[in-house]
Amino acid sequence: MRDNVRTIVKVGIAEMKITSAPGVIRTAGLGSCMGVVIYDADRSIAGMVHVMLPNSEMSKNQYVNPAKFADTGIAALRNKLIKAGAASSRLRAKIAGGSQMFQFHSKSELMRIGPRNIEAVKSRLSELGIMLAAEDTGGDNGRTIEFDPVSCVLNVKTIHMGEKNI
Repeated sequence: MRDNVRTIVKVGIAEMKITSAPGVIRTAGLGSCMGVVIYDADRSIAGMVHVMLPNSEMSKNQYVNPAKFADTGIAALRNKLIKAGAASSRLRAKIAGGSQMFQFHSKSELMRIGPRNIEAVKSRLSELGIMLAAEDTGGDNGRTIEFDPVSCVLNVKTIHMGEKNI
């Protein structure tokens, strides 16, 4: 019975993908990066973007990979989900990541990538009218996350801290 085979969609760094039931969507290697899941529970559809940096204005290239930045990646993922049948009014988000992986003696804002990513993601979700349903952010440990669009549970595995569902 191949119809009930659970597929795992893997999202790499600075990538964005969507899935629907019975698939799940996963990313690993979240340090200062943010895993942003946007979903429509009624349609059992979800997408994830693995954001590296807070703002696309930081890009030195003419071509900007929208999935690399919070400001462009979240909007692009929202649009992709709507094109796939999600309703804008039902979109919710769960986020994880934003760790401060290294301790710097400098007080420079540029070195605070994790905290700046958290702020940028929350701000962009708010601007787009997407309610933040749950988060597991900050700290100083890496994470792997997996989201199931049927249960709407985000499983978070944090290095040296164990596992939890949000």
